[in-house]
Amino acid sequence: MARDVDIVLLKSTGRNRGGRVVARSEAEAAVETLLAYLGDDPRREGLLDTPARVTRAYAELFAGYGQEPANILAMTFEDSGGYDEMVLVGEIPFISHCEHHMAPFFGRAAIAYYPEKGVVGLSKLARLVEIYARRLQTQETMTAQILRALDDHLTTRGAAVLIEAEHMCMSMRGVRKPGAVTTTMLFSGRFRDDPGAQARFISLARER
Repeated sequence: MARDVDIVLLKSTGRNRGGRVVARSEAEAAVETLLAYLGDDPRREGLLDTPARVTRAYAELFAGYGQEPANILAMTFEDSGGYDEMVLVGEIPFISHCEHHMAPFFGRAAIAYYPEKGVVGLSKLARLVEIYARRLQTQETMTAQILRALDDHLTTRGAAVLIEAEHMCMSMRGVRKPGAVTTTMLFSGRFRDDPGAQARFISLARER
């Protein structure tokens, strides 16, 4: 399983895991070099602003490096009327980028948990997916990171994550098999120990 990448993208600089500060001008110069490597002329009219546009777009596409799951899951509501059954949010759309080719992969995620000390706002689960989707990823790592965040920052009796996605590195290049879907899932607590809870989660996640 791939390692976690820890990069914070800022407006004018970025800091990599080794601590080196990278100026935005350096990032733009790297894009210009790549355009030239591909065989185009970075100085032609249509590409003059491309390095700046790409750098700004990357700051948005990879904004997850600057966000912490603990902050997203910090606020819970203890008054849930005694509800202690499964909470499931499915059909959460996402777009991420694979760390091997920086090609997009996209699909939908489902998250469920059994509450123990209150519930978390439903939108927070979708935001949790976004935090990890907006980083360079593998689908396996992303699945594990989401589950680990739920276990670390939300008090539950068990959590479950299911992700189904199509990878452009398989569809556009290499084996070139558009439409192939990769499924990953992980369980903790009651979901891990109870096959019936797993089956119920998978059924509910896929019936939409």
